[in-house]
Amino acid sequence: MNTTIAIPPHSLSIVVPFYNEEENVIPLVRRVHEALATYENPWELILVDDGSSDATVDRALQSATEFGRHVRLVELTRNFKQTAAMQAGIDAARGDVIVTMDGDLQNDPVDIPRMVARLLNEDLDLVAGWRQNRQDGLFLRKIPSKIANRLIARMTGVKLRDYGCSLKAFRGSVIKSVRLYGEMHRFIPAWLATVTTPRRIAQEPTTHHARTAGVSKYGISRTFRVILDLIAVYFFMRFRARPGHFFGGIGLALTAVSGLIMAWLGWVKFGLGENIGGRPLLIVGIGGLIAGLHFITTGVLSELMARIYFESGSVRSYSARHERPLGADEGWHKSA
Repeated sequence: MNTTIAIPPHSLSIVVPFYNEEENVIPLVRRVHEALATYENPWELILVDDGSSDATVDRALQSATEFGRHVRLVELTRNFKQTAAMQAGIDAARGDVIVTMDGDLQNDPVDIPRMVARLLNEDLDLVAGWRQNRQDGLFLRKIPSKIANRLIARMTGVKLRDYGCSLKAFRGSVIKSVRLYGEMHRFIPAWLATVTTPRRIAQEPTTHHARTAGVSKYGISRTFRVILDLIAVYFFMRFRARPGHFFGGIGLALTAVSGLIMAWLGWVKFGLGENIGGRPLLIVGIGGLIAGLHFITTGVLSELMARIYFESGSVRSYSARHERPLGADEGWHKSA
């Protein structure tokens, strides 16, 4: 750690989700300890096993025995995917600052002190990693990622160059106010923008290594999931607290257009005396009225669901095995 950079006193939690990464667990734990060997504030390392079918849990337990109780294991009961695993680690974290990173050794823990220093010294809520020299395949990883990053930035208004980098430093109180579901981990900066201003979100160039062990869990198929998730994020950011405005707006527009169509057909029928039974416009008008009423009804129901959502914040997207509770001063790594 660069001792010339003064960092306000804090506690640090590092969250690392794993899924079938038995070859990477122990090397990553060692790298974290090397990177934070002179760290002046208490820290803990939370390893989250996302239902691995290999020896990942055994390696994590071995690391906890070797390095101490500040290395903690959160073991999920099955594979809930990365977003839920990350949420489980964030829920278990006790630090004022929470850092997330991948467990495949592609993120470098040496960047953690610098990112935390910037987070606290510049009074930010999020410092997101930016893999300037990304060590991944061009066509399957880099190009789809660049397209996704620009699309996400344009639709969400949070201007970041690299949404996919898992190495991020958060202010604990802020990230804990956001709940992550589905496969929304790549949209965390956008979710964070729902509870804080984008001015308190920054990016920092980070080191990126090529994968040397294990198998990548990502493929080109995730591009389609990103598009669907992006639509959900856009809707949630704009209409989370007022979904009735979205559905109701569509319903009112359809009802208004269909009403004009029916009024015109009524004039044709009763004013001009013409037959309208065989006109396609009649079917369009009736269909539009029915669809408009459905959208309005959906808007009312979504408003009710939104109120239930905001009033019940205890639902979790994962289940984990129980961990022995730690005291306030237990389970921290402190410099001598």
